Amino acid sequence: MSTLVLVRHGQSAWNLENRFTGWWDVDLSPAGEEEARQAAQLLASEGLLPDVAHTSLLTRAIRTLNILQEGTGRLWIPVHRHWRLNERHYGGLTGLDKAETRDRYGDDQFRLWRRSYDVPPPPMEPGGPYDVSLDPRYVPGVVPATECLADVVVRMVPYWFDAIAPQLLAGKAVLVAAHGNSLRALIKHLDQMSGDEVAQLEIPTGVPIVYELDKGLAPLQAGGRWLGDPEAIAAAAEAVRRQGQRA
Repeated sequence: MSTLVLVRHGQSAWNLENRFTGWWDVDLSPAGEEEARQAAQLLASEGLLPDVAHTSLLTRAIRTLNILQEGTGRLWIPVHRHWRLNERHYGGLTGLDKAETRDRYGDDQFRLWRRSYDVPPPPMEPGGPYDVSLDPRYVPGVVPATECLADVVVRMVPYWFDAIAPQLLAGKAVLVAAHGNSLRALIKHLDQMSGDEVAQLEIPTGVPIVYELDKGLAPLQAGGRWLGDPEAIAAAAEAVRRQGQRA
């Protein structure tokens, strides 16, 4: 049996402001730092101590992982960072307020862009204020102009096979601190979900999801085991689903 722990980064500054973030690099909010500390406490209390970790190239995920490592006494473990674990690229929506976007384009279009499986937002214009195509952390040609969740699955699955799966097969406990959509893509692969099914999946910030996997890396429990208070997790997932709706 192998153990895989997935954690979406803690609340970011743009989560707090209800803005589409994608590949734009923002830090954790103070609440997000606390969410990461609480997640670390949950992992430590369960004895879920990772042997190796993976994260994206974005600060909010990296800082979450740092806090998780510190809180579990695992600052010394190997860490692998890769763009394939980045958040979905929101194209021309990057930086926009979600409620204002919903008001401008209507509920149906907003829902398609935000939660459909295979409908990407409009592409980002080259040279715009949130264009990261020339960021030194990325090799030329890597940064997309926009992505739907299906695109994230296509770029994430090779990383699963090349980097994460071999470590699990070697008996290591693996921690992945990443983003809502890169983790949804990974869970879709693990649980063999359809596009429609994964479109309904909401992952709150800072909630550890534990997968125990058999020797073929199939989950022993579909959906994994979510650590924390079930009512609080359900409320947080509902809050993610309702993003863009005005109070």
